[in-house]
Amino acid sequence: MIAIEGLKKSFGRLDVLKNVSCNFAGGGVISILGPNASGKTTFIKSILGMVIPDSGRILFKGKAIHDTFDYKRHIGYMPQIGHYPDNMKIGQLFKMVMDIRQQDAIDTDLLKAYELESMYQKTMRTLSGGTLQKVSAALAFMFNPDVLILDEPSAGLDPLAAEALKEKILLERSKGKLVLITSHILSEADEISDQILYLFEGQIKFLKTLAELKRETGEQKLNRALTKILSTHHVKDR
Repeated sequence: MIAIEGLKKSFGRLDVLKNVSCNFAGGGVISILGPNASGKTTFIKSILGMVIPDSGRILFKGKAIHDTFDYKRHIGYMPQIGHYPDNMKIGQLFKMVMDIRQQDAIDTDLLKAYELESMYQKTMRTLSGGTLQKVSAALAFMFNPDVLILDEPSAGLDPLAAEALKEKILLERSKGKLVLITSHILSEADEISDQILYLFEGQIKFLKTLAELKRETGEQKLNRALTKILSTHHVKDR
């Protein structure tokens, strides 16, 4: 569904992505992991067209995304931190997005799970960080996209809200959706991931199924499997 070919991106003298290539088929959850400044956010923003790569190309359903915006209609995006007009009310925000899309909301599961309709008169500047995350999550799923890109989706959510989001992600996976998630919460990635993509210093260290990763390392928990395989990579790279 998404093919990345030789992606490179620098900011000044800093090489953020270094010849990154990979393919993502539909129907699975792929967790994009790596330490801070590994290139995760630049990677997903390149797919979204929010960052323009210096070289390489990205294909969505076999077509290059360069100089086109139509493919974005098939992607739902949840940023790590949502930025919305301070004085806009929640209800106005949802209506504005539907007007821009010229489409009514198709998927209101999270809208209802988070009881956001009862908060439609609240302005964005009065909302807590957790409620802003709920708004971002509801918007990401609202138009039933083929692909979901979620950047640290559980950040700021209370345990019940995070569980509702996890269940929603698993439901969409069962429908054949492709879900890309960046996360620092390894226990969460362990519960929902089909594949793990590990970025380090702008390069892909590995892209493996979770089952393969655990089988190769002999570990049952993702955090322990990562520790073992990364220590092996470190030794080989020396």
